[in-house]
Amino acid sequence: MTPFSIAGVQMSVSAMHENVSAMTAKIDHVMAVFPWVEMIVFSELAPFGPIPSNCPESLSETENTFREYAQRHGVWLIPGSMFVRESGRLYNEAIVINPDGEIISRYRKMFPFAPYERDVSSGTDVLVFDVPNAGRFGLSICYDIWFPETTRQLTAMGAEVLLLPVLTGTIDRDIELSIARATAAMFQIYVFDINGLDAGGTGRSCVIDPSGCVLYQAAGQPEIIPVEVDFDMVRRQRCVGPHGLGQPLKSFRDHRCNFPVYEDDHFDTTYLDNLGPLAMPQRGTNKGIGEPAPEEIAPLGDTEVKIEDKPNKGASIHRL
Repeated sequence: MTPFSIAGVQMSVSAMHENVSAMTAKIDHVMAVFPWVEMIVFSELAPFGPIPSNCPESLSETENTFREYAQRHGVWLIPGSMFVRESGRLYNEAIVINPDGEIISRYRKMFPFAPYERDVSSGTDVLVFDVPNAGRFGLSICYDIWFPETTRQLTAMGAEVLLLPVLTGTIDRDIELSIARATAAMFQIYVFDINGLDAGGTGRSCVIDPSGCVLYQAAGQPEIIPVEVDFDMVRRQRCVGPHGLGQPLKSFRDHRCNFPVYEDDHFDTTYLDNLGPLAMPQRGTNKGIGEPAPEEIAPLGDTEVKIEDKPNKGASIHRL
């Protein structure tokens, strides 16, 4: 067994004032009650809430505060995410702080929740990081998990636990929880889906194991969610399959299929282009009603998946 303990913090988030002081109080609380915890994860946009104008131009002081608390308690810390501005662009960025108080990595949300998360630019790089003597972690933010390519990339790089700060205050939370559970099973990875409350979401944070089983499901009140993961469970299931059954990572590694949808130069995008721009729905719109059937828009033609002989590809792990 290779154990590692992680505490998700589901807390109230204000949209009108900073939440950093409340977060540091929660860190003290977690470590007082659960001194064995080795990592603490907060929800998306927890420090300053979901309104970009509430986030200060410089985050140095805020980051130094979180660094101090990580070092004080000797824990890994992911303090949710914050809006950052760079070269005239706005990003939704999360940082990873090690127990020495060092920021070792930064991750920018790859899929802003368009069209609602307006004027937020997309990050372009995935993030994995290692915890010595434990295992490898991947970090995504909220809507990223709706795109399985993100977790596919992380697991191909060796991620064994997916940390997912989210801010979901909408009626699709049930859908998101289903996606989180499916992601855990498809990629045989622990998923820590940590939501906020009030302006930070509707709660219902969850932790899911590599076989897709829900280890804990929070409700709609403030909670500290301490869970011990076992990296050996991930490694065992990826080798032999949950219950000795499917081994999807190896099957994908050894596949003989090409997927033209990923090849810009070889895929007919007529159908996707016909869906129109990604824009906010308007009152009284009739978009998508009475539209032509797909076969009237784009014939399959060359978009069929081709099967080609390929030698088996060995798995390799890379760091970005």
